[in-house]
Amino acid sequence: MKFVALSGSLRAESINTAVVRTAAELCLPPVSMTVYEGLGELPFFNHDVETEGPPPEVMAFRALLESADAVLISSPEYAHGTSGVLKNGLEWVVGGGELVDKPVAVVTASPSMTGGDRAQAWVKETLEVMGAHILPESLPIPLATAKVAAGRVNDEETLGALRDVLAAMARAAKERGTEE
Repeated sequence: MKFVALSGSLRAESINTAVVRTAAELCLPPVSMTVYEGLGELPFFNHDVETEGPPPEVMAFRALLESADAVLISSPEYAHGTSGVLKNGLEWVVGGGELVDKPVAVVTASPSMTGGDRAQAWVKETLEVMGAHILPESLPIPLATAKVAAGRVNDEETLGALRDVLAAMARAAKERGTEE
């Protein structure tokens, strides 16, 4: 099973990037996870460009999502929403259908007490419009800066919750595979 993970943050010390890297390390065969690190390289979404033919980096991003059995998105919360870079990436796949019926888990890691719940709601609403199969096991991680060290999640409770999210992704991907 092939999973893809997206971090909605470009910061080198991002807690959301720590989440997706940790999740990739928690995957056990037959599951593997690719952490996509090219969100910052995608051009600003422009429907005219999409209509004329998306640039190669957009086509590669779409192909990666299309090939995934499930997707994990970890988003920061900025001004009660997600980051512009994640929103831009999602805009490039709205019309492509790469996430239609695909299992997607949403994690929000935030230094706040709420764990980025508003960003999570925003991302889920966007994914719903796109036709993604949003997993109920999605996870807010409150006070996340205290749960990350050296670029990885180190809090046992959070690691357990991430394992649960990955297991839900695998179950959903397997169920989807049997339906097709």
